[in-house]
Amino acid sequence: MLIRKKISDYLVFETESILKALSKINENKKRIVFVVSEDGRLCGSFTDGDFRRWITATDGFDLTQPVSSVMYESVAFRKVTDTNTQIETEFSHAIDIVPLVDDYQRLVAIAFRREKGITVGSFLIDDNSPCFIIAEIGNNHNGDIGLAKHLVDLAVESGANCVKFQMRDLNSLYKSGNDKDVSADLGAQYTMDLLGKFQLSNKEMIEVFDYVKTKELTPLCTPWDLRSLEVLEDYGMEAYKVASADFTNLELLSELANTAKPLICSTGMSTEAEIKASSEFLRSRGVQYVVLHCNSTYPTPFKDVNLAYLPRLKKICSTVVGYSGHERGFSVPIAAVTLGAKVIEKHFTIDKELEGNDHKVSLLPHEFKSMVVQIRQVEEAIGEEVARKVTQGEMINREALAKSLIASSVIEKGQVITRELVEVKSPGQGLQPIYLDKLLGRRALKSFKPGDFFYESDLKDESVSARSYSFNRPFGIPVRYHDYTVLAAKSNLDFVEFHLSYQDIELDIDNFFDGSQEINFAVHSPELFSGDHIMDLASANTEYRVRSINELSRVCEITRSLKHYFPKTDRPIVVINAGGATGDGFVESDKKLAMYELIAKSLYEVNQNGIEIVIQTMPPFPWHFGGQRYHNLFVNAKEIVDFCSKYGYRICYDVSHSMMSCNYYNWDLSDFTKKVGPFAAHIHIVDALGIDGEGVEIGKGDVNFDELVRDLNSFAPGIQFIPEVWQGHKNDGEGFWKALEFLEGSFACV
Repeated sequence: MLIRKKISDYLVFETESILKALSKINENKKRIVFVVSEDGRLCGSFTDGDFRRWITATDGFDLTQPVSSVMYESVAFRKVTDTNTQIETEFSHAIDIVPLVDDYQRLVAIAFRREKGITVGSFLIDDNSPCFIIAEIGNNHNGDIGLAKHLVDLAVESGANCVKFQMRDLNSLYKSGNDKDVSADLGAQYTMDLLGKFQLSNKEMIEVFDYVKTKELTPLCTPWDLRSLEVLEDYGMEAYKVASADFTNLELLSELANTAKPLICSTGMSTEAEIKASSEFLRSRGVQYVVLHCNSTYPTPFKDVNLAYLPRLKKICSTVVGYSGHERGFSVPIAAVTLGAKVIEKHFTIDKELEGNDHKVSLLPHEFKSMVVQIRQVEEAIGEEVARKVTQGEMINREALAKSLIASSVIEKGQVITRELVEVKSPGQGLQPIYLDKLLGRRALKSFKPGDFFYESDLKDESVSARSYSFNRPFGIPVRYHDYTVLAAKSNLDFVEFHLSYQDIELDIDNFFDGSQEINFAVHSPELFSGDHIMDLASANTEYRVRSINELSRVCEITRSLKHYFPKTDRPIVVINAGGATGDGFVESDKKLAMYELIAKSLYEVNQNGIEIVIQTMPPFPWHFGGQRYHNLFVNAKEIVDFCSKYGYRICYDVSHSMMSCNYYNWDLSDFTKKVGPFAAHIHIVDALGIDGEGVEIGKGDVNFDELVRDLNSFAPGIQFIPEVWQGHKNDGEGFWKALEFLEGSFACV
């Protein structure tokens, strides 16, 4: 429970209007206000639910009426003198705010149900949040305000969520005041000597705090004494850091509690009994706080860190935990994140050799940046404690590396499948061997020849088969040379899209076609060529880019050759992934324009006579044959529109790719479609899941197909499409026929 002394945001007088009460509800964002009389007595409550009920039951409602006419009078309340346990009995699934009154029924405070975690600026720190990373500048500015601001800049560039300082009033803090204490131990004398030389004035500190805010971060500061706390309160500090040295200082903790600000508390030098006592004290005062595991040794020996204490600390304090480290390097903070640390604090400096013991345990800017990057990687890798699923990348590799159940000899339709009719062999494109017992004894739903794969549908009583379909635009399916004849004959396709591999471009197409075909065609260029060459028309390596141009030129020549067998297609489309992916992270935005210009320059060097090259929209994390990369180009709708408008190209709108982009960047797919639809020459309609679940079965992912079809009819009418379901060609195109069945229903409903 958190008790807030400021109640004005939750209070209206009974004579004030309903409109005024609604305004207060909008401001406090808690959907409730409490109604009091002119002398402050609690009269009732008014919620947005009360307003809805009133407005639906009232003819000619008047928002200028007094709120007392519509308030709920039987509001639950407690005495401000009640214990936390007594107050908490009023909370329920529907009530998380309780008014507290004095002996005269006057509203004097409000109790809120405690939520684990705190908010610092705009950053919510709780058990589900990303790690809040603090660059502890402390006194590493060595009394130089210019250096302090420079350190702020470097901390921001390094990825810190917060920069923290310390404020001391030496006269209040030390028994000798500002004078040297000749009786003090050597350690204390050394510390006082450093502070005397390297303190910034309060005015300078406030100037630095203001500078932090210009960087769109919230400053944090540790007050070492009550006088410093007064200065920080006058400034309006939003949260406080409690030093390890003060976690047992109940006088300071009490004054910090009185501020009603969230606290981040280090526990170095404290026993477990002291940690429990201070934590219970903060809870009793309704403080929202986080505790940091810490060892106050400079530097801390690794053997003394004891990260295993983090889960125990979380249990005994019943709050969010973090880690404040003074050891060398940054491997320990990264490990702390895996044990649940949601706050990481590390000292920050530009030179570890500067005077002062904090510099020696600090990270340099490049080290801090590396720590931040690796913490974010680890957070992403931690995942969730849920049932294991095979990832998209694993599925790709399972296809190549795993084993399948295949027919060892001819099997007739209706024949019982016995063990001698089944073999286990690579690749893993079919039914996994673990399902052998489920397969045996079943009757074959179709005929098999030796080497044919069994599939999941062979474990069912019925199989999906192709039929004729009806759409308001040309439709087709992806094919390869070797399966074109079989798959194209199964339905009334308007066209096929040949997906070429780098080995396919070496084949003699005359071996696959017999005379003119009564169907249109398109080509999807390989993105991988021999020697692990991934097409990249934006490569800064001239030799690499020239090879990409040459490989694409070969694909275009093959496409022109295919026109001999597909004379209905006057100007076939060649779909390409133009390149622009990187291996270690996204490129900076200001570098992308030059990459787009390189692609345009590269395409200009390709012989496009008689064909149209269209560039596929891309996801942020494309899969390249079992590995994942970062894609920078043709991901953003505005950039796509700008490129097409400037250079005169059209696109292949890949819905799965763009859905993943929308999921990652929090864009709206409908808005994306409206922007790029007018530039589409070809469409891949397929579903997606999350930020890298590509080509999943249509209807099983995140795409709203009713909305998509409506937008395509409005902004890309008549444009041809294929259902590019991953591995849809398996089992005689089963995935494609299921997708077309689904899509036919969606198009028919719009």
